[in-house]
Amino acid sequence: MARRPEPDRFSTATRLRLLGEQTAARVYRSQSRRQARRSRLTGRAAFLALVVCSLVVALAYPMRQYVSQRAEIAEQERRMAEAREQVEELRDEKARLQDDMYIRRLAREHLHYVLPGETGYTVIDPETAEERREDEGAADRPWYSNVWNGVDNADRK
Repeated sequence: MARRPEPDRFSTATRLRLLGEQTAARVYRSQSRRQARRSRLTGRAAFLALVVCSLVVALAYPMRQYVSQRAEIAEQERRMAEAREQVEELRDEKARLQDDMYIRRLAREHLHYVLPGETGYTVIDPETAEERREDEGAADRPWYSNVWNGVDNADRK
């Protein structure tokens, strides 16, 4: 019983054909694995992107509200500190106005009051007197012209 070699198995054409089929099978398997990996990574990436975007959208409005409220709180605290300072100043002024000597001093300074037996003097500034002399013709002009001149003079000072 002699064994006969199979001619197709060892022929060059057969070997090349088998090698080509094996290589094609390997390439097909690697491509299908790569495609499977790509599709899984793409799905994961898409899901991750969806989660991140939904978190950003969900947190954007509350964060904006938080920042704006913090700014508003800071502004209200600043205003409260100013109001406290003003209250302190008004309390000090109220305490000063309770003193009779302070009231007398204010009356003397602002209202030019003098006590009985005193002589009051008024000193006229020469520059102010000259300004009044320049404006003596005001009675001859219409009233609205005098008003506008007063506004212009106030703007110059």
